[in-house]
Amino acid sequence: MRDTSQILYKKLHADIEEARSALEATNEELKKTQAQLIQQEKLASLGQLTAGIAHEIKNPLNFINNFAEINEEFAIEIREAYAANADVKVADVLEALEALERNAAVIKQHGKRADSIVQSMMQHSSGGTRERQVVDVNSLVSEHVDLAYHGKRATLTDFTCSVVKDLGDDVGDASIVAQDFGRVILNLVGNAFDAVREHLQNSPGDFSPEIVVSTRREGTDLVVLVSDNGPGIDPEVIDKIFEPFFTTKPTGSGTGLGLSLSYDIITKGHGGSLSVESSPATGTTFRIVIPVVE
Repeated sequence: MRDTSQILYKKLHADIEEARSALEATNEELKKTQAQLIQQEKLASLGQLTAGIAHEIKNPLNFINNFAEINEEFAIEIREAYAANADVKVADVLEALEALERNAAVIKQHGKRADSIVQSMMQHSSGGTRERQVVDVNSLVSEHVDLAYHGKRATLTDFTCSVVKDLGDDVGDASIVAQDFGRVILNLVGNAFDAVREHLQNSPGDFSPEIVVSTRREGTDLVVLVSDNGPGIDPEVIDKIFEPFFTTKPTGSGTGLGLSLSYDIITKGHGGSLSVESSPATGTTFRIVIPVVE
């Protein structure tokens, strides 16, 4: 009897050890998969950012090319005029030089704009700094709203949406992790864009898609609101939207990590809160609240 008990004990112990090893292996696989999905979500954000930047950078480049061409034509005209008449009036030459200087200033201005866009792209692609920086909140929000919008428009060229920026005059600067905060804006505006597009496809009549992004100060808090007039979020799932891997999008359209990462950035990274209000009648509003660190 004792021998039988020992045999059973050893077998049970071996089974437990085997199950524990299998569980540990499964846990490691889950951790690897989670890390891969988080990276996938970050790459999706980067792809959206890249598409937006490609659109944004066209504008300053067009200015640079156009005014460089005008300057070239001015230079040719001045040279030809001087060659034809050595007695060209100094006043005429000075007037032409002033025009060249004005055009050069425009080229320089838009060159700096293009450079700032490229620098933003480099920060996202290289990982950037995770330290807080004092930044102009309205400029940061406005830039990422534009990037999110144009990133979506790059793949959905047949769709347009009104984007309203209601940026408070009293917002000023705040100490935040600019890259992470920008990623949250990209995600929330991108989701809002998807929501109103879905509503347009499923709604008869004269529905006009609209996204409103607002900033303001409430006491010592910075508040950012991202609202859309889409279909709203199903009340049965609204409590789950900040959970990792939860998504209402079709399979293959999202990792379910965008809102989860955004929630962690705001709550853990900035000591703030990210909440949502939604109804079929009015759409959805995400509310970011961050204590301002002076």
